[in-house]
Amino acid sequence: MKGKMSMIYWKSGKFWLGKLKEHPELMTQGKTLKELEENLKDAYQMMVMEDVPDNYQEKAIAI
Repeated sequence: MKGKMSMIYWKSGKFWLGKLKEHPELMTQGKTLKELEENLKDAYQMMVMEDVPDNYQEKAIAI
């Protein structure tokens, strides 16, 4: 299941800084906008999977 979120971003010196509008506690940086977007995706994935054991299962459900 894939969803979309809004990336809020701005230039600060040499780096682009950004956060997810839906999760403002996640903030990161990148040398390019593409790198910033990838870093935000990685940070979100790490947040979601933080307490999940390695042997987890996955199933798509209707919400």
